[in-house]
Amino acid sequence: MDFAAARKVMVDSQVRVNDVTDRDLQAALLAVPREKFLPADRAFSAYAEMEPEIAGGRRLMLPRDLSKLLMALEPRAGETALAVAGPYAAAVLARLGLTVTAQEADPAVLDVVGGALDAAGVEGVVAPFTQPAGEGYDVIVSEAATPVRPDAWLAALKVGGRLVVVERAGPAGKAVLYVKGVSGVSRRELFDAAPPVLAGLAPEPAFAL
Repeated sequence: MDFAAARKVMVDSQVRVNDVTDRDLQAALLAVPREKFLPADRAFSAYAEMEPEIAGGRRLMLPRDLSKLLMALEPRAGETALAVAGPYAAAVLARLGLTVTAQEADPAVLDVVGGALDAAGVEGVVAPFTQPAGEGYDVIVSEAATPVRPDAWLAALKVGGRLVVVERAGPAGKAVLYVKGVSGVSRRELFDAAPPVLAGLAPEPAFAL
C-alpha cells in the first residue's frame, strides 16, 4: 500500500474540505505517518474515514475531527503540550515545533505507538487519565472523549493555556475549547463529534437519602 499517497488523499478529502485551512497543520498531517500508530495488521485502515483500534479498545480519532480540534487549539512552536490518549495528535504537534508528552493509561497502547513517538521526539508516559503527567502546559488535547468537564486536565494548564476535547455524555458529543484565565476558564463549543469515551473518567455515582 502506498501510504504517502493515502496520506495525501486523507488531507485532501477529509481535512481541507472541512475548513481546516491552516497550511502548517496540513503540512504536519502530510508528514506524520499515521499508519505507524497502529499494529502492522491494521495499518491499512490508518487513512480510512474511521476510528481504527490501537490496542485495548483505544482508537485513533477521525482525521477530520482531530484536524479541526488542532486548528482550534492554535498551537505555536516552542509551546509545551500534553496529549492525553492522543499519540497521533502528539506527533502532529511535535511536527509543528511543540515539546510534547503523550500520556496513556494502558502500557499496551505504548507498546504499539512507542516507536512512532520516539521517531517524532515525543516522550511517552503511562499514568491514569485522571492524573495528568506534569503541569504548566500551554496546550492539552485528547483524541478520545470525556463524559464530564476534565477539571484535572484544566488544572494542568498554565494561565493562558488551551485545552481541546470532545465532551460526550450520550450518543453524540461536542468538541470544546477551554482557555484558562487568572480567575477561571472560558468554554466554547466547536462542532459535533462522537469519539469513544475514555473509561475511568466518569464521576462516582452519588446517592441521596
